[in-house]
Amino acid sequence: MMNRLTRMLAASAALLVASGTIAAAQKVNTISRANMDTTCAACADFYSYANGTWIKSAKVPASQTSLSSLGMLGDKNRDQVHILLSEDSAAYAKGTAKAGSEQWKIGAYYASCMDTTAIDAMGTKPLQPALDLIASINTPADLIAAFSSSERRGSFAPFRFGPSGDPKNSNDIILGAGQGGLSMPEREYYFRTDARSVDYRTQFSAHVARTLVLGGESEMDAKADADRIMALEMKLATITVPRAQLRDPNASYHKMTLAEFNAMTPHVNWDTYLSRIAPPTVKGLNTVNVSTPSYFVALDTLLTTIPISDWKAYLRWKAINGMSGTMGNAFANESFKWSQYTSGVQEAAPRWQRCYTATGGALGWAVGHQYVERYFTPEARARAAVMVDNLVSALRDRIQQLDWMSAPTKVEATTKLDAFLRKVAYPDTWRDYSVLTVVPGNYAENVANTGTYNRDRTWARVGKPVDRTEWSMTPPTVNASYSPSLNQIQFPIGILQTPFFDPDADDATNYGALGAVIGHEMSHGFDDQGRQFDAKGNLRDWWTPEDAAKYKAQAQLIIDQFSGYTVLDTMTHVNGANTIGENIGDFGGLTVAYAAMQKALAKSGKHNKIDGFTPEQRFFLSWAQTWREVRRPEAARTQVNTDVHSPSKWRVNGPLSNMPEFAKAFGCKANDKMVRPDALRPRIW
Repeated sequence: MMNRLTRMLAASAALLVASGTIAAAQKVNTISRANMDTTCAACADFYSYANGTWIKSAKVPASQTSLSSLGMLGDKNRDQVHILLSEDSAAYAKGTAKAGSEQWKIGAYYASCMDTTAIDAMGTKPLQPALDLIASINTPADLIAAFSSSERRGSFAPFRFGPSGDPKNSNDIILGAGQGGLSMPEREYYFRTDARSVDYRTQFSAHVARTLVLGGESEMDAKADADRIMALEMKLATITVPRAQLRDPNASYHKMTLAEFNAMTPHVNWDTYLSRIAPPTVKGLNTVNVSTPSYFVALDTLLTTIPISDWKAYLRWKAINGMSGTMGNAFANESFKWSQYTSGVQEAAPRWQRCYTATGGALGWAVGHQYVERYFTPEARARAAVMVDNLVSALRDRIQQLDWMSAPTKVEATTKLDAFLRKVAYPDTWRDYSVLTVVPGNYAENVANTGTYNRDRTWARVGKPVDRTEWSMTPPTVNASYSPSLNQIQFPIGILQTPFFDPDADDATNYGALGAVIGHEMSHGFDDQGRQFDAKGNLRDWWTPEDAAKYKAQAQLIIDQFSGYTVLDTMTHVNGANTIGENIGDFGGLTVAYAAMQKALAKSGKHNKIDGFTPEQRFFLSWAQTWREVRRPEAARTQVNTDVHSPSKWRVNGPLSNMPEFAKAFGCKANDKMVRPDALRPRIW
């Protein structure tokens, strides 16, 4: 789903899932006929066939950019967490929560975010340390010192530099350096010449100016600064390497010593920079992976050729914008005004929703611990783990049956699959927040303290073995992921619920939803990026040249296929190169999940129809209805420009049109729109 799909079972039932039978399955119908539009032929547009009536009647809430089945599950989880936050906040306020406990910290943090009176009273005081630092810059050396300052409220630097895993040795933590610094969501926003893009830049510049005024500048100065900021960011965009070019992990692997990095950037001494940002306890770091060398070479020139006054304006904008979420109503109103333009939302989300997000970001594992204890059981985790095991088994079988992959590559692929670290539902141990300081009634300070806490945790990893037990997603998250460097698949409890999994549903609908999600994440281990990492998570070429060439040819068919799809109008195309990993994940996930379902049906012997649909038809309907969505036009355009996931319609019609299993299930003919020509149909799993 994403690498980040989007927001997230009791012991006897686990055995039933393993055998492919569910006691109450034949009595429950999780496929909604009311959502369907059967006037649209399944073989012409399956997404509309499965969801058409729902799409016509669905209304996006005024404070949201879209309405979807995933979003609705996320809303349910959010509402459950909201109850916990409110209870913890009440316990903190009453003094019944033990000072310093997780409950107390959650309650105090959430209460500080909700206290808009205190936040407004602070004014721009939280900004002052950053603005004072920027005001003191007079030379390029001062500028670089400001980049490397330990100012807790966020880095000003137009790049990333800090601890990072070594892609070719997954057990090592080295330094990583990468490009950054752009305020708009994608470099192409700076260059497109169509009317919408030109207006986007105009509106963005006006937003920057208004934000600078809120930070204390006069309107005249703010307008002039906004123009300079746009000009500077345009130069940064020019030297930024396009995202699609960095999909190949080898293209972003340039390991060198700090001395070699220094030679690349004569105006930046990285040893000095490191000494300023690293804790005194960190010793011996001398190796860095520079993901975009060309960016740093060009940036080094910009550090001395762009006037210091322009850099200072840029840093003021970065500082104010970075902290606007912790400031008063005037800043919140300006942020909403900008989101109205970019996403089409009609009203701001209620304050509690923003504080839910903030508290989860700061104390997510403490919140998640309470969430699991309140709403879920160990048996639920066991049930989901069985399904993961079933999918791994199905993919192992598929690999052995491939006629295009040679025996040596099959051995490596199977070894990698069997080494998958499988994380299901929630972690065995919970993160310790004892050293995180939460200050009652001071939201800005709490956000700053959270930043310090997270940076300290990151630096503490240096010189230690990589912790492969650590999760990257908190339990309520409606998402799933695969990590190439850890060779792990991860499924938070948040997604292990309806519509992805229903313990009373038939196998077909569960495999068409959760099964395909599990298969999707496993397929990421073998997508255009993941396939280049081995069983230990190291960037290593384990493919024979012939097999690699065959794989790339099939992947190119998917790139070309999705590049032909449009959104909103005939000119707005899906970016096939940028979405290739997710599209391979969907295609592979569905293929493997379908095979797993067939094995389950063979064991159970239950092939009867439910509500007139065969198990095979219900499998595909389950996938399609899981992805039903309506999205505001502004948000849809942003998604196409920035998201590595294809729009929902094409996540359904795209992979299904490549599957003979789908065509057989619905009796589609060779000339139907949902059946791609044989010569254009990719064959991977």
